[in-house]
Amino acid sequence: MAKKLPDPLSRRHLLERDLPAAQALATAEAYLAEGRSVDAIDFLAMADAPERLAELRAQAVEAGDLFLLRAVARASGTAPTRDEWAALAAAAEAAGNLAYAADARRQAERQAG
Repeated sequence: MAKKLPDPLSRRHLLERDLPAAQALATAEAYLAEGRSVDAIDFLAMADAPERLAELRAQAVEAGDLFLLRAVARASGTAPTRDEWAALAAAAEAAGNLAYAADARRQAERQAG
């Protein structure tokens, strides 16, 4: 049986507490199982799970998901690289998300200049 996800208020309260790493990771994994990657990020950071954050980062670039990449970068404290922005732009364009592609290209150009 899947772990029941907290409602938004309970989620906020969980994030404000000092959860044990195992509980934070279990909550993050439950969100990921439901396809709710953005909701999982704070719990992954709380669980000190850099490898899982790195996986999400790679998925964001591969999917052309600018919002997810920014959220993961913020949680991990590591800004996206020029290459990540360029790859995300190409993936977003291929997926037909021209707004994300244009924004990612701007970010890549800023880092190049």
